[in-house]
Amino acid sequence: MSTQAATAAARRSKLTPEREAELYEAVICLLREGGYDSVTMEGVAARTKCGKATLYRQWGTKPRLVTAALDKRRRTVFTGIDTGSLVGDLREAARIAASRRERDAELMEAVSQAYIQHPDLRAALRETVIEPEVAAIDAMLRRAVERGEIAAGNPAIGFVAPCFLGMLRIERLFEERFTDEATMRTFVDAVLLPALRVDAPDRETTGD
Repeated sequence: MSTQAATAAARRSKLTPEREAELYEAVICLLREGGYDSVTMEGVAARTKCGKATLYRQWGTKPRLVTAALDKRRRTVFTGIDTGSLVGDLREAARIAASRRERDAELMEAVSQAYIQHPDLRAALRETVIEPEVAAIDAMLRRAVERGEIAAGNPAIGFVAPCFLGMLRIERLFEERFTDEATMRTFVDAVLLPALRVDAPDRETTGD
């Protein structure tokens, strides 16, 4: 059963939304306290006074429970962005990303090592956390091609989503260089847009 199917099954269960939220919060707390290895079905059951069998019945495996908790806490943030221009879309994505980066980065760091070591967790995270964000950014680029803003054959198109999401991850390794929320906006204007051969209007022109 896929992660999405497991999450859907949980939503169809007898668990109330409040109880489900309590279980997810316990997972997040365990992740913050000790990383992925500190999360166990037994630990979540004990912390929430929930039967371990219930957790296995609803989510099947620990990776699916963890990714469901992360997915619930961090909904896709770029879906729905459509300002009418690629410049506007990428700048809005940068603004949203900057406002959430500390909260999201903390949780992703908690599972980063496990992501490498556990293929089942990697697959589940890719499905529930990474792929929706990539799809949203790719949709911005498709619309830009349709509007004639960028050439369909521009080789940079395929690198935009990986670069954008990668920047969010690597920022914390270079905190002395990337210290404020202007970082992602500058990254969009100075790196992504030139690679796509799009001129970035200045703030006065756009009214930002």
